[in-house]
This record gives sequence, C-alpha cells and structure tokens, in this order.
Amino acid sequence: MSTEEASNGLPENYAELKKAAGRSADWRARLAAVEELGNYPHRQVIDILTRLVESDPVYTVQEAAYRKLEAFGESVAAPSKDKPELFKGLAKILLRIKKSLPREHTYEEFKEKLKKMRIDVYDAYEGEKGEGFDKWLESKWSSVK
Repeated sequence: MSTEEASNGLPENYAELKKAAGRSADWRARLAAVEELGNYPHRQVIDILTRLVESDPVYTVQEAAYRKLEAFGESVAAPSKDKPELFKGLAKILLRIKKSLPREHTYEEFKEKLKKMRIDVYDAYEGEKGEGFDKWLESKWSSVK
C-alpha cells in the first residue's frame, strides 16, 4: 500500500472494488468487493456498504455488507430475507423471453435466452435462490403462459 492509500484509509484497488460493488449482473463480484472493502472502515467504503445493504437484490450480498458495517460500529438496519419480487414485472419479462423462442423450445434454451437478454435478472435470482435456482426457474418457465 502506498503512503497515499495508507493516509486516506482506502485500499489501493479502491476504484476497482467500487466498480465491482456496482456490477448489477454479477452478485459474486459484489460479494467479493464487500468482503475486501469490509477491511477498510472509511466513509467512502461505509457509503458503498450502506447502499448495498439497502438496495442490493441479493440477500447474501446485503447480509455481508450488513455484517461489515456492524463490525465498523455503524448503526444500520438488518436486511430482510422476506422480499417481494426482486424485479417488478418479472412475469412479463419471462413471458417476453418465452415468446421470443420457438414454440417447442426446451427449458435449457429458455434459461440461456434469459441469461443473454436479462443477465441482471438471471444473476440476481441465481444469487437469491442459490441451489434452488434451477428448480425455481423451471417452475416459472412452465407456468408462464
């Protein structure tokens, strides 16, 4: 760490971490950024972590940011695991993707098209649902008419 970074309390790769914390299509990058930023109790880091606690669609990222803020001694509300739809109009999004595919398409084709067209939606639900993601998405796919 250079003298400048040591004196201002930010990590040397702060710009990269800030960018990673804002990647809407990569919850794993956001989580990794939280873990690394959580070692630097600096106002700019606290602002990023607070934003993630309050507005990240993936609970795992929210919870990690919350734990880091708590460790800094910040007073912040715990994230709620009970959330409504992560994306408003999810059924419409999925219907639009289903209709863009041939009538006899497979679930795997639907999944790939969702990933290509709406990586933000795909990524957020993959992070939120964890191991149950495929089962959840397949049930959504079969119920969208």
